[in-house]
Amino acid sequence: MHLLWALFILQFLASIPGFVSARSDMVFTVPQVRLTTTFNDFNARIMDHWGGGGGHWAKIPKDTEHPFQGRDYGGAKRYEIRGTRAFGSGYPYGAGNLSTVARRSFPFGVWPLYWDQNFRDADEYGSQYDAIRPGGFIASVPLRTTTEHFNVTDDEVYYAVGDRESLLPLMVSYVTWCHVTPAWPTRFNASAANATIKLENVIQYFRASSFALASKAYNNTFARTGDSGSKESTPLPEYMEYSPFRKCVDHVAENALAIVNKIPSSTPLDKFESALIGGGIFICGAMIFLLIWISTILLNLRDDFQNWLYGNPRDLDRNR
Repeated sequence: MHLLWALFILQFLASIPGFVSARSDMVFTVPQVRLTTTFNDFNARIMDHWGGGGGHWAKIPKDTEHPFQGRDYGGAKRYEIRGTRAFGSGYPYGAGNLSTVARRSFPFGVWPLYWDQNFRDADEYGSQYDAIRPGGFIASVPLRTTTEHFNVTDDEVYYAVGDRESLLPLMVSYVTWCHVTPAWPTRFNASAANATIKLENVIQYFRASSFALASKAYNNTFARTGDSGSKESTPLPEYMEYSPFRKCVDHVAENALAIVNKIPSSTPLDKFESALIGGGIFICGAMIFLLIWISTILLNLRDDFQNWLYGNPRDLDRNR
């Protein structure tokens, strides 16, 4: 009986996407970013690509020496992910002082990018914290396509800037939906003299300014003026404004970028997987019970048949 249970459990686990078995050399999973805020246990919030976000926000515990302990994070919804061209935009809550990004909450789970010259006090989230930044260090990746799929020129190239773990799965979506030429992210240093992208090149911020789309062909002369609530910006060049390719990469970022999900109500497994497990255990248990019941009946029938055929051994002893 124990062997039957063991075989059932192994078979069931092997059928779950993401479970690695000897029969497979690949892992099929939903792309996620783990958001660790404490070392007191293994619990963590999860940032899901294509997820809807929402739920209640949480607070980074004050007893773990986290550099941003006590700040609220999470709770923002997918439809709130778009910002503007102003750094520090895109906060559903927790923006506070619009002249600085310091001391802000993290509605989507990730803190903002940082730019050169401590722009809007962004050094608070600088490279000194890359080791604990949700999704890892900031990276950039070029987004280019071919005339086979879009009417573009060779210089219509965009750049995605954000944490590494968000960029990698996002590239799968870019390649799939926008026919982006595959490219691997590289570490991004906004303070370097030869930085790939400058603050003025950003054409759109997302996810509370923790992710950006940019183009070297665009120069926003208002990028360092006003505050994060400013709507004033240099218009995009006409070819860029109406470019189907730009719109495609923009829409993919809006819909696929990883954001922190709701706090699970009771179990890390979703309801569908929970139902599968519960149903599988019930069916397996019922089958084992049925097998035992049938075996018992068959054994009793065998004994009765033997008694009928050969007589009861006790009766034979009495006759002797």
